[in-house]
Amino acid sequence: MKKSIITLGLVFLCIVSPALLTDTAQGEQQDAIDSFRVFPVGKVKKASGNTTIEIYDKYADALSGLNRFSHVVVLYWFDKNDTPERRRTSRVHPRRNPSNPLTGVFATRSPRRPNLIGLSVCKILSVEKNIVRIDSIDAFHDTPVLDLKPYLPRMDTVQGSFGPQWAE
Repeated sequence: MKKSIITLGLVFLCIVSPALLTDTAQGEQQDAIDSFRVFPVGKVKKASGNTTIEIYDKYADALSGLNRFSHVVVLYWFDKNDTPERRRTSRVHPRRNPSNPLTGVFATRSPRRPNLIGLSVCKILSVEKNIVRIDSIDAFHDTPVLDLKPYLPRMDTVQGSFGPQWAE
């Protein structure tokens, strides 16, 4: 069965923490000290029913050996979500469902968060040159890719894990 991701329009139900709305000079200075830069290594590409991760040429050699894995962990940047208000969101209704309780963003997969890092585990269909063909990803066309890591069942599968009912 082929899976498709269809975007129907997004409504974000959330609470912005008042404490996060005001920055003091000292807070801004601390943010500058604690911040760092991350550079994309490629982009998500979606066209004609195909989903790929196009790695920039200078990083293509880093794909060596990835074809020996069935799945890849993709870290990406929610660039189309990058506004000061969205970065200050502290709680949301998970899965954009107002029936779900307001929950802290660190306890959800919401794209509204202080650092707009997304994560998806994707099935690898092929790896050729600088292109990783995958089955699907919860990201838009041209989303910046920050890193790829092989999915390792022994390390990435957690036995006995659990979560709230809305996460099932």
